[in-house]
Amino acid sequence: MAHPHKWTLLAGCIALAAPALQSQVFVVGEKTATADISTSFTPTNVPLSKDKLNERGRRELVRNLEAEQGFAHRPLPIGVLSLQANGELSPGGDKYRQMIYQKGQAAAPGDRVVVTALNIKGDQIVLDFNGGPYAKHRFLSHVQFNDAPVASNNAERPMGSRITLVFPGGVPDISAPEVKALLEPMVDFGVKSSEQAYADTLPPRLRNAIAAHEVLVGMDRRMVLAALGAPESKVREQESGDANGARYEEWIYGHVPQTVKFIRFTGDRVKSVEIAALGKPLEIHDKNELEDAEMPSNTRQIAMGDRVPSKDDEEGGKPTPPTLRLPGEPEPANTQGKVQYPTDKDAQRKADRQPIPAAPGSPVDPNAQTPPPSTPPASRPQDIGQPQVPRLGPTP
Repeated sequence: MAHPHKWTLLAGCIALAAPALQSQVFVVGEKTATADISTSFTPTNVPLSKDKLNERGRRELVRNLEAEQGFAHRPLPIGVLSLQANGELSPGGDKYRQMIYQKGQAAAPGDRVVVTALNIKGDQIVLDFNGGPYAKHRFLSHVQFNDAPVASNNAERPMGSRITLVFPGGVPDISAPEVKALLEPMVDFGVKSSEQAYADTLPPRLRNAIAAHEVLVGMDRRMVLAALGAPESKVREQESGDANGARYEEWIYGHVPQTVKFIRFTGDRVKSVEIAALGKPLEIHDKNELEDAEMPSNTRQIAMGDRVPSKDDEEGGKPTPPTLRLPGEPEPANTQGKVQYPTDKDAQRKADRQPIPAAPGSPVDPNAQTPPPSTPPASRPQDIGQPQVPRLGPTP
């Protein structure tokens, strides 16, 4: 039998070892957690204009970049990154890894990101991706009434990123594709739009014209949108100025002193293209420049029920009525057959029928005798000259 002091000593050792076992935590260090994050960065080389960005260019950037989607080329941290135009990224190297380790990751390489906000101020273009790194809240969240908040605070943690594109000397006259090219080391905006995907399905001649932003007479509206985008203004008028003339629609691109293009549509096709350039004569294209084989086919075959257009047309027979039976399944015995519709003979037979006479004595009976109107007692012939006997009772 063991000595009681041994059991007491063994119990004391287990009690001392229990806190030590419970407090063991595996901690991953910064170097281990960020070891697979690449910090290599290659600056871009995009030619930029020397002119300053005007108000019109500012609106174009906001319209063409907001809600644009792309894919992250590298891990994007939850925070603010500063990218010099055709320059370096800040923070970079180990500080970039430290930022991801401390604040978290907004997007992994290959994840889809969306431009949710764009702001242009001074020499910077600020773009927020996936909501940005700061929480959006109303000023009422800081107001309390009787120690109770006026507005509820959902305390949602921001999970986006912000990239500040810096231009030394001020933001130049830059377009949306040029901004996307400057952001290429961070985000790939190579996602095709619907217009670009549609242009890739066209013949080479049309595809090359759209890539060169040229409009040919005979194009449809979708091709023009793929080549030049949305017009600045539209005009709808009559062809000859009166009510009997054909209606047309004219899309206008550009403004003076820039080159102005007038694209006139009749129906869905371009009828004429007028190009007005400063210092040059008006250039007019009004002859069809496309062949029918170059236009995509928009025809569709519409069949009723189970009818196969090519097969039924070749056989020359009547189309098979729609049915729920399987091929080769016999017709059930309790079928109702063909639906009978009224014909002209049925209508004539119904017109020849005699109407049903009304019941005798009814108000609608034409043979019923109308009773003569009742005459008052004083006007009856038999009562003339007779003394009037007073009636007892109340007077009617």
